[in-house]
Order: sequence, then C-alpha cells, then structure tokens
Amino acid sequence: MTGLAAEIVEDLKQRILSGRIAPGEKLPGENGLVEEFGVSRTVVREAVSRLQAAGLVETFQGRGSYVLEVPERTPGLRAVRSHRDVLDLMDFRIGVESEAAGLAAGRRTAHQLKGIERALADFRRVGDDPARSVEADFAFHLKVAVASGNRFYSDLISELGPMMIMLPRTQLDPAYEMSNPDHLLRVIHEHENIQAAIARAEPEAARAAMRVHLSSTRHRLSDSLPHSSGLRQ
Repeated sequence: MTGLAAEIVEDLKQRILSGRIAPGEKLPGENGLVEEFGVSRTVVREAVSRLQAAGLVETFQGRGSYVLEVPERTPGLRAVRSHRDVLDLMDFRIGVESEAAGLAAGRRTAHQLKGIERALADFRRVGDDPARSVEADFAFHLKVAVASGNRFYSDLISELGPMMIMLPRTQLDPAYEMSNPDHLLRVIHEHENIQAAIARAEPEAARAAMRVHLSSTRHRLSDSLPHSSGLRQ
C-alpha cells in the first residue's frame, strides 16, 4: 500500500471507528476524496479497496461504498491507533492466547472440541469474504479460550471482541489480505495446527501452535506498518 493510500485509509478508518461515518452510510464519493486529499483516482481506489478488504466497507458497482456494522469495541481498543499500539496488542494476545490454547488442550470437553472444529470449518468457508471473515476468525479464537476451562480467558477475549482481529488487519500490506489465496491458506493451516494439538490433548504443542500463529501475524505487521506514513512509531 502506498504512503498516500495509507494516509487515506487511516483517516477514513478513524471516521468509521469513531462513528463519524455510521454503519450503512455511504463513504464520500471518489471525486470528493480526490479533491479532499489531493491525490489521484488510483490512490483513492487503492485506499477504498483496502478498507473493503479489512471488512469496514462494502462496495456496490455503480452505487459506491457503504460502511459495514463495526463489531462492538472495548474502551481499551479505542486507543489502538499507532504502529506501536497494534504491535503491543499482538504481544498481549500472544501471551494470553498461547496459554489459553495450552489449557484448552488439557481441559477441553468433547463438546468444546466440536465447537472449535465448527469454528474452523466456518472460517475455511468464509475466509475470503472480508465482511464475514473477521467474525469467523474471532469465533475460532473465542472457542479456544472457552475450551481453556478458565472463564477469565473467555471473558477477556469476549470483551476484546472482533476488533482484536479487525484492527491489525486494517494495517496489513495487501499481500496479507484474506482475499490473497496464499495468505488465506497459511492462516487456515495455522488454525488447523492449533485445533489438531488441542484435539490430541498436547498442551505444549497447542501453546506453540498458537504462538506461531500470532507471532506470524505480528511479523507480518512489522513488515507492513513501518512503510505506512502518518503512523506514530
């Protein structure tokens, strides 16, 4: 993503997340964005495409782009705006969710394992649909937390909500979008490794699989974010 497109994405994203552009409302038109930001149509189209890939807007041919319903946010995630914030969020998730996966491998019930498997199947089915993949991705992580048998893990993940998935995605390079077949397959494979370790009741393997998955996301963010202008480092 070019620096100019990244600036537009950040500006529009904050308008959406703050509610200045409400769900169901139309984004400013292409001509308006070109005039407002002083950029080319190509840059505007790149920015809108990025917002669509992040699941923030849906574009209809001949009608424009409309804001989708944003998953409920917790107060702590409202301040996640900078490069450092997003990386810190991933560090936090690595610590919490790796341990939750390890506990799930040792404590999960047959019913909870089925829940994880269903969430994985749902993610496989809708992974390339930006508007639905955020919810499906979050559901998988929540099911793992529930299977830990410790309500504090599941309560925490529930409170973070789908925004813990959406916020990092809005910062990733287009090469890491769910619409990219290679990236989608990698993420599905990482989820499968987590599920398999939990199914085998191997806590250390489950911790490692979750750590690899989230650390991979963090690494991709590290590659993407420093190239985006307008972000506090």
